[in-house]
Amino acid sequence: MKAMIFAAGLGSRLKPLTDSMPKALVSVGGKPLLQHTIEKLKLAGFDEIIINIHHFGEQIIDFVESKNYFDIRIEFSDEREKLLDTGGGIKKASHFFDDNRPFLVHNVDILSNIDLNELYTSHVSNNAIATVVCSDRKTSRYLCFDSEKQLKGWINKKTGEVKSPVPDFDSSQYSQLAFSGIHIIDPSIFSHMDNFTDRFSIIDFYLSVCDYEKIVYYSVKDSQMIDVGKHESLMLAEKFLSKS
Repeated sequence: MKAMIFAAGLGSRLKPLTDSMPKALVSVGGKPLLQHTIEKLKLAGFDEIIINIHHFGEQIIDFVESKNYFDIRIEFSDEREKLLDTGGGIKKASHFFDDNRPFLVHNVDILSNIDLNELYTSHVSNNAIATVVCSDRKTSRYLCFDSEKQLKGWINKKTGEVKSPVPDFDSSQYSQLAFSGIHIIDPSIFSHMDNFTDRFSIIDFYLSVCDYEKIVYYSVKDSQMIDVGKHESLMLAEKFLSKS
């Protein structure tokens, strides 16, 4: 199975650690975040992985080479000249997903107890173009889903900004969930990206097609997800790893 790891971020919230290294190589529990992610994917059967790189990208390449590519196929999608955001990053790596099978996308700074095999099986059975892992946690930005778990909109509670293809969209009529940075995508999605420029958000893309393509959420009770993109979450991540 194939997967993509987002490792190109600047890691601004982790400064000064990321002044000299990429966020992907910040160590938690004695291992870089990238290693935690690769090992989780590999354990779930993902044996072909592409990693996008930008900030200190050469360090990521050197690290993966030093680990003998973790004894699987690992390639790199080079964004060192220009960051392409999440949607643009997936589009640039589209050549890698040439087997017509769904693929996983996983942020490098997310630690979770999500069973990736169950997630994949759920996606295969739900006839959706994308399945996004969500949780009922407090944040400022929420994806909005209808009673059939289908994406219908997005809201920023801080600014009041709303995005939806639904006329007279009322976010209070929908389930509001936080996106985790983990999703399964069907490669047919690339046929809808022709009109998108090289840099765009995958969430904005999902919102542009969710009125005619099925995009659903996946959530499990008692799921644990930690965004290790900021200093205050580093200690939480250490505790999470010590218990797992």
